[in-house]
Parts: sequence; C-alpha cells; structure tokens
Amino acid sequence: MTFLKSLFRSKAATSNQIEVLDKETYKKEIAKEEVQLVDVRTPKEYKGGHLAKAVNIDFFHHGSFRTAFEKFDKEKPVYLYCRSGQRSLKAAKKLISWGFTKVYDLEGGILNWQKTEK
Repeated sequence: MTFLKSLFRSKAATSNQIEVLDKETYKKEIAKEEVQLVDVRTPKEYKGGHLAKAVNIDFFHHGSFRTAFEKFDKEKPVYLYCRSGQRSLKAAKKLISWGFTKVYDLEGGILNWQKTEK
C-alpha cells in the first residue's frame, strides 16, 4: 500500500512540474527577455516555420537532445513546443527527470498556434 502511495505521489509531482499553457498565456510568457524557447521538432519542420527566438533541438536525436540541454539553466523556465503537443510533452518529462524545475508546454503545439493566428 505504501509503495502504491509513493508511486502515485511521484507521478503527481512530475506532472505538476510541467505546465501546459494555452496559446495566449504562452505568447505572453515567451515575449519576456532571455526566454529559453525550444522547438523540439525535426530541422525540416523547424525550417518550415517556427516561433521567433526559438532554437531547434530535435527530440528524435536522443544523444544530441540531452547534450543540447546541458547548456541550459535548469532553474530558469523552459518553454517547449512541437507540431501538436505530444513530442513536447515527452520532452518536458525528460527535462524534469534531468532536474529542470520550470517546464512549460504549448497546448496543441504549433498547429494550434497557427490555427488561431489566421
């Protein structure tokens, strides 16, 4: 019983550290100075259009993905996005496991961003 409680508690703690933001909130947050904004899509997807100030770190290149994040400040907020929100949520979970404390994800990814921008 204690094992199950600790298991569920650890999952809750992890999910509480990743905040999925709606487009308007995300937009306000990434407008701030010195934002750690990351597009986790492939380079081809990134070249097809990305948010201003975003750096591209391909989630599917696992070795270089982790190495790239070693240069980031783990105490500062990191804002992630991908095409639809699935990859960036997986990436967010990895960042939390690596010790990042403030990780934010764009709800619905860039598809949602573009849909509501038109």
